[in-house]
This record gives sequence, C-alpha cells and structure tokens, in this order.
Amino acid sequence: MTTLSRLTALATALAAVLGVAGSAIARLPPPTPEEAQAAAMKKQQAAAQAEKEKKDLAAAMERLATRWRARAADEGWEVPPQVAVPPPAPAPAPGAAPAAAPSATHGAPPMPVRSEKTGTAPPSEDVKDPAKKGK
Repeated sequence: MTTLSRLTALATALAAVLGVAGSAIARLPPPTPEEAQAAAMKKQQAAAQAEKEKKDLAAAMERLATRWRARAADEGWEVPPQVAVPPPAPAPAPGAAPAAAPSATHGAPPMPVRSEKTGTAPPSEDVKDPAKKGK
C-alpha cells in the first residue's frame, strides 16, 4: 500500500468517526425539567459561594490594611492617605443590552503613529551611519 493510499484511507476513517461522533452529540435529548432545575440550583449556589468568597477576601484585605496602618504609625513610617475605591457597578439584568466600554483615552483624540519605517518620524540618532557600514 502506498503512502498516499494509506493517508487517504486514514482520512476517510477519521471523517467517518468524526461524522458518527458529531451525529451522536446532535441527537442528545434535551434535559428533563428536574435536570434543568438541578443545573439552575447548582449555578445559583456557585454564584452565592463566589459572592461570599469575594466578601471574605475584601474583609481580610481590609483587616490586613488596618493592621499595617496601625503598625506603620507605631514604627514611624510614612502612611499615605487611603484611596477611596468606588463599589463595583451592579451586574446588568439578564437580557439587557451591554453597556459600551469606556474609551481608554477618555474622549481624547488618538495619538498619531510615528514610525521610522513608514517615514512619519525622523531617523534615530543612535542608528549607525549606513555610509560607514563595515568600518
């Protein structure tokens, strides 16, 4: 058997296997109401656990910062003022249109691109003189 015919046979077998696997996945029955309810409950429990962990982390960070500030005052370290961090925006309602992301430049016009390659910038001073190449 030649290499080409082996590759052809392998490709045909692979296509057949993938075709059968794809059709098997496409024929899965929809979840039962009990399964859908269990999945929704599991998702809700995971979200509640994540929220609890987020609050626990914020509390631990606040305790650590308070302890550091108290120790810094005792040690005579310079303590910068605390920065007020606004609370995160509430999550949008399901099905609501996503809000536009704020621009990184905050409305400022974009900076022009300057490049030696495109000829929009003068040559760098630290580049060797091409006339002295090899010297």
